[in-house]
Amino acid sequence: MHYDLVDLRLFLDIVTEGSITAGARRMHLSLPSASARVRALENQTGLPLLIRGRRGVRPTPAGATLARHAREVLRQTARLDSALAGYTHSPVASLTLLGGGGAMHRIIPQALISFLRAEPGIDVVVAERRTPQMVRMLTDGEADLGVVIGNEAGDCGLEVEPLCDGSLVVIGQAGGILTGRTTLTYREVAEHPLVGLDTGSSLQQWIERNIGTHGGPHSRYRTRVANLTTVITLVAAGVGLAIVPRNAVLADESVEVCELSDPWSRRHHLLAWGAEAKASSAALTALAHHIRLAAAD
Repeated sequence: MHYDLVDLRLFLDIVTEGSITAGARRMHLSLPSASARVRALENQTGLPLLIRGRRGVRPTPAGATLARHAREVLRQTARLDSALAGYTHSPVASLTLLGGGGAMHRIIPQALISFLRAEPGIDVVVAERRTPQMVRMLTDGEADLGVVIGNEAGDCGLEVEPLCDGSLVVIGQAGGILTGRTTLTYREVAEHPLVGLDTGSSLQQWIERNIGTHGGPHSRYRTRVANLTTVITLVAAGVGLAIVPRNAVLADESVEVCELSDPWSRRHHLLAWGAEAKASSAALTALAHHIRLAAAD
């Protein structure tokens, strides 16, 4: 049986006020119109819903049951309206931002925090990719901005700008085996147990591809985890050494930091613009600005 929401609201107001006249007033209906709606509701249920008296009205047992369920129906309807309210207005813009594992640790999260707070009408879709994949997506117009590795991007034909140093360093537990060391080769690092990222991580793939290219030794990984925050936490606890971007451990006193002397460890982050991205777009220009600020930090 279907009930009109206006009739349910009117019935609840009448029960609450104890008067058809007062209920009609709350619903901005005339008394004849309100009375007709109540009679139609009683005809629909086939039951008397109100006991009418000189001093007003009160619900019958059936009317009290209807009022209780009507209250819940209207409450659920209000929750549904609230849940859908956020979709009634489309965002001013939706941007797609790409980054590798190093950029995903600090630069992109920091940029997103400040940008999304400042631009509540703009959505940002973020995805982690390796630089060759980012270049392809940016070239094909599938993304607006990307934080790429200059070593891999090469002359990609996209508009790029220097962003920050993305070089890799080795970290170990404070007061541990790295104490007093200023530089190491990867061969020396690989003599010790390591903590690494998941094999699906773009940063881990970059490291292992370069190690293989340069004839690096076999490494023993005690564990592989999903993000750099967990890597650093495990290293600080003495589980093993790890290779991470320098900017991931700036001012982190829980670990010792040592330079890697291998040439492949030196990298630079670039901000790359999509081939179809409109640099004049206020939203895109603002996002690029917040990325620069995050990289400068």
